[in-house]
Amino acid sequence: MKYPDIPIGFSRAKTREVSEKLIKDFAELSEDRNPLHLDEEYAQKTIFGRRIAHGMLTASFISALLAENFPGGVYLSQTLNWLRPVRIGDEITTSFLVTEKNDAKKILHLSTEWKNQKNEILLNGVAIIKLCE
Repeated sequence: MKYPDIPIGFSRAKTREVSEKLIKDFAELSEDRNPLHLDEEYAQKTIFGRRIAHGMLTASFISALLAENFPGGVYLSQTLNWLRPVRIGDEITTSFLVTEKNDAKKILHLSTEWKNQKNEILLNGVAIIKLCE
């Protein structure tokens, strides 16, 4: 989609399951081997009571959604507010909403949000991207 064709209010969403394999692959790729994500016995003794997904794994879902909708777009910034943990088996719906445009610079401000299958908000924030068409 070309910049002039993107209206304020434009939104998209994508759903993805957080699987055991995804968590293990992310741990390997990122080298984040926190036992909270990988060791059930350890995680049971924490405030979460069981293993949870990496926060940055969940946050990374927005990158794929933006790339699908704004090919060639470049991240300028992203704020992230973690509100609830993500658990193995959760179905995460990641979404964005265009809230502001800077026509002179082809910059979009996006409200970003992640919800689980219970429609609970897990994570939210604001992304700023520049379109390079």
